[in-house]
Parts: sequence; C-alpha cells; structure tokens
Amino acid sequence: MKKMTLTSKILLGLLLGFIFGLILNNNPAGYVKDSLILGGILKVLGTGFTAAIKMMVVPLVFVSLVCGSASIGDTRKLGRIGGKTMAFYLGTTAVAIIISLILGSVLKPGEGLDMSSMATGEVAIGESKSIVDIILNIIPSNPIQALASGEMLQVIFFALLIGIAINMVGKKGEQVKILFESANEICMKMVNIIMLFAPYGVFSLVATTFATVGTDAMLALFKYVLVVLLGLLIHITVVYGGLFKIFTRQKIMPFLKKFTRVAAVTFSTASSNASVPVSLDIMEELGVGKSTRSFTIPMGATINMDGTAIMQGVAALFIAQIYGVELGMNEMATIVLTATLASIGTAGVPGVGMIMLSMVLQSVGLPLEGIGLIMGVERIIDMFRTTVNVMGDNICTLIVANSEKDLNIEAYSQEIKQKIA
Repeated sequence: MKKMTLTSKILLGLLLGFIFGLILNNNPAGYVKDSLILGGILKVLGTGFTAAIKMMVVPLVFVSLVCGSASIGDTRKLGRIGGKTMAFYLGTTAVAIIISLILGSVLKPGEGLDMSSMATGEVAIGESKSIVDIILNIIPSNPIQALASGEMLQVIFFALLIGIAINMVGKKGEQVKILFESANEICMKMVNIIMLFAPYGVFSLVATTFATVGTDAMLALFKYVLVVLLGLLIHITVVYGGLFKIFTRQKIMPFLKKFTRVAAVTFSTASSNASVPVSLDIMEELGVGKSTRSFTIPMGATINMDGTAIMQGVAALFIAQIYGVELGMNEMATIVLTATLASIGTAGVPGVGMIMLSMVLQSVGLPLEGIGLIMGVERIIDMFRTTVNVMGDNICTLIVANSEKDLNIEAYSQEIKQKIA
C-alpha cells in the first residue's frame, strides 16, 4: 500500500477531529469528557503541538532572515536591477497584506464563531502605540533580550542587519555565512520533525474546537477560505495585471500561456523553490536576458511572498474575530510591517507559512490555538498562494527586464504574431 503523505495525514486528522469533536459535543459533560479527554489527552497533544511551533518561530525567523539577506549579493553592486526588484517585491507584499486586512475587516470571516473561552492564557492586545513609536521600536536596544522575549520586528531588524553586514565584509564573513546556512538547514529539519506530529495536533485542536462550538466552525472556516481566495484573485488581476500593463505596455496573454507550466509545478509541490528552474526557462523563452532573470527569479523565491502575506493577513483577522479580540490601526500596521519584513526570510518550501503566521500572531498578541483550526485547509490554500508568489516573481522579472531594455519584445510577442499569421 502506498504510504500516505503528510498532507493526507493532516487532512485525515482534520476529518477525524471533526467527527470526534461532534461526537463529544453531543455527549453530556462529565469527568471522562471534560477532564480525561478534553482537559487531558487532547489538551496535551494540541497545546503541545502549538508550543512546539511557537518554540521554532524566533530561531527560524532569525536564522533564515540572516541567510536571505546575506545571499542578496554585494549590496554596493546591486544597482538599478536590485533596487527595482526589491522595491517591487516588498511593495507588492505590503499591498497584498493591506488588501487582505481590508477584506478581512469588511467580510469578517470569523464573525459568528466565539472561541474566546478556549484560548489558553490571556488574549489581549498591548497598550496603544503611535506609528512613530512602532517604527522606533523596530530597533532593539538589546538584541539578546529581543530574541528571548520574541519581539519579532526587532528580531527581523537585527537579522537583516547581520545579513547585510556579512555581505559587506566579503570573504572574511564567508565562514559566518556558512555557519548560518548550516543553522538554517538544522532549523528546517527541526520544523520537519515537528510537522510529523501535525496530524495529531490538528486532530486534537479541531476535536476540541468542534466539541466546544459544534458545527458553527465549519461555516467560519469556509468563509475564511473564500476570503483568502478572493484576496489572491484581486491581487493577480488588479495589482499584477495593472503593474504589468502600466510598465510594459504589452499584452499579458503570452506570459499567461507560458506560466501554465510553472503553475503545474507550484500546484503539485506548493514550493516556490521547486518552480525556479521552470520559471527561468519560460523567462528565457519570453525574451528576458540572463542578467535579469538569473537575479530576479531566485531572489523572488526567497523574498517575494505576496500570496503568503494575503493568507497571513486574513488568518490574523479571522483568528482575532473568533477569539473576540479587537485589532486597531496600530495592530494592523504591525501586521503589515511584520508580514512584509518576514517575507524576506520565508523559505520557499511547503509548511513554513504556518511558522510565519505564528510569528505574525505573536507580534500582536493573538493566540496560536487558532492555527489548528485553519491548518486542515492550509494545503488547499498553499497551492494557490504559492502560485501567486511565483507569478509575482515572473511579473517582476518581465517589468524589470523591460525597464532595463533587457526584454526581447519580438520574442515575447512571437505567439501573438503566429496566431495572427
């Protein structure tokens, strides 16, 4: 018998947790249900899993961000291509998270589901701070304390600074860079080990949810998926389509026809990194010069995570709504900053989006238990958001190449000419 994949096991855990939770929900309260099952076995498995995820947030973000920023290349020689690429990737990621927050605030996918009684510990947002204070608070006065206390914006700033410094030092920093790359591999392996227990954690968290709130969670979860997919669709058509038309003045159909090959890879693997060879191939076929595509595509797999940002924004509001937590403008700004900066170090492999979501939730004081509810549908969303991530890499490459006169318009328009002929 063919071995089940981790995704299949997680989906099975979601289904069994849903069934078991409804069975518990229809049984009367008592020692066995409340103390032994809900307060004992399920609590250990569910809370233990979320604690393990939380354990990995700071080290993974710190190490991966150092590696991501250190691999950009010589910052003094990035030039126009580097500047345009970074501006596109970070700008569109910020726009993506803003779109998701607007959709989440207007459509309210978590409305009608109250899970505030299920949060372990206090669920509250800290005292209100001005935007200026939030920006100044990004700079840590004590980096070690920031790492220990999980001040994520400060951790991100410190990690980026180290990565840039490693770049500027040159050969003398190579050993440190290798050390961080090794640490990154170790962190990724630790995440993989933790994710082996995801089916049991999802089963426990989902069972606890449905045992407490019943079938109300199904409607909220369905709304969450629809809002995320709507955000992805808006981002593709309005942001990517609009920027492509404005900056290239070309028809988008030649690109979309070629991109179906890339989409087949992203849908099946849910990995940005896995799509890099195919993206490079179609960019070459569309007339993009090697100097541009060899820089923008690998860079995008590392720092361009628009689809992931949309998921994180909707998920943060969804979890805030089901736990009855009000997020103000300052908290919204913190989510935008955290998700945008974190996208620089998000590894282009399946599953890491949940770790990054944990970081975003932690930055504004939201409970991690909510992740268990959405993890069962994460694989479905992951296929779509990874495709959006990689589409952004390719659109950016075409725009930058066109601006640098490194795009062969004749090669790009070849399919249209053939069709007319």
